[in-house]
Amino acid sequence: MSNITPPPPPAFPPQPPPAMKKSRTNLVIIGSAAAVIAAVVATGIVVTQSRDDDSKPATAARSSVPNKDTATDAAQEPDPEPTYSDVDADSFTIDLKTKSRQCFGSAGCNVTVEPDLTLVIDSESVDPDAVYEITYKIHGDESGPIIETAELSDRTSLNYTPSMISTASASTKVSVEITDVTPQGE
Repeated sequence: MSNITPPPPPAFPPQPPPAMKKSRTNLVIIGSAAAVIAAVVATGIVVTQSRDDDSKPATAARSSVPNKDTATDAAQEPDPEPTYSDVDADSFTIDLKTKSRQCFGSAGCNVTVEPDLTLVIDSESVDPDAVYEITYKIHGDESGPIIETAELSDRTSLNYTPSMISTASASTKVSVEITDVTPQGE
């Protein structure tokens, strides 16, 4: 027996790739959008009918376009902005807290004091966004009155620098008065 190889099968011409079917994605998206719109409109009609106080059935959904008179009234009535009190020197009382005192016999004393401010008006009537400079005068220093400034913000936050004064004697009375209150930025 001889080894005879069978002839190769006839070559078939290559087949063209199958034609791509057009994607139906666009149709699915459009159909879904139409279904959602229809559901929203139907829900709007049902809600409108259920809110209708009259016993007559609603024949169509109410327009989403505002009535001209209603739109004009809304434009004329802006949201009321809160009003705040004017803050001035009479809005506070002030005292001094003595933080330290070092006396030197007949030579007098070195005293460190801080302002103790009390708001005498309702804190809700103070603009929470405003910052006020409160100028005060300390009497009792042997070289004369000392003028200092504190800053009030957020209705309750007070920033100041402690004041060091020198009194003529240990019996010298130290006092304070508010001379001005100014909103910053004015």
